[in-house]
Amino acid sequence: MRIAIIGWGSLLWDLENLEPRVTGDWSYGGGPRLPLEFSRVSPKRKLGLVVIIDPTHGAPCPTSYIKSVRSDLSAAVSDLAARERAPIERIGHAQLGTGHINSSNPPLNETLTAWLAATGYDACVWTDLPANFTEHSSHEFTIEAGIAYLKTLPPASLDEAKRYIENAPGETITPLRSALATNAWWQSLPLTHEDETSDAS
Repeated sequence: MRIAIIGWGSLLWDLENLEPRVTGDWSYGGGPRLPLEFSRVSPKRKLGLVVIIDPTHGAPCPTSYIKSVRSDLSAAVSDLAARERAPIERIGHAQLGTGHINSSNPPLNETLTAWLAATGYDACVWTDLPANFTEHSSHEFTIEAGIAYLKTLPPASLDEAKRYIENAPGETITPLRSALATNAWWQSLPLTHEDETSDAS
């Protein structure tokens, strides 16, 4: 079985403990187009915002993929769960020809299975973490609310948020990222470079 690991966030620049479990290079932009937005507050990233699949607030963006060394789907799921420090049930996966799909966003199932059929992979796995902005901020996610939230972060957290958002692939053009690209406050923040840690793929 050929299994692809789909990524769009820090996974692309920091495979971390997943590195021994993949082979070859990333196919940047070769993954399925998925609705992405920086709408998840990440405890592992000092409460900065990270990019996730978000059909409600996101915009369709290219994703990337890399081949797993595994030939067993459950093993590939476990590998990604370990890298993401996420529960097994929060790792999405789909297997072509079996109808077996674990996804919190069923409308995307056809997109994922069509991508598998087009690429020749038998299965794929991805991080399926939910948006949690409202739980952390007491506000529904909007562009304005996202920027306002970023402004409340202490310096170390804001620095982490800036680095993460700016390091995301250039083609990950979400509504919030587009707004930040022309926001004078955000653009005035320095971009530092430190060792990366993980949360969302």
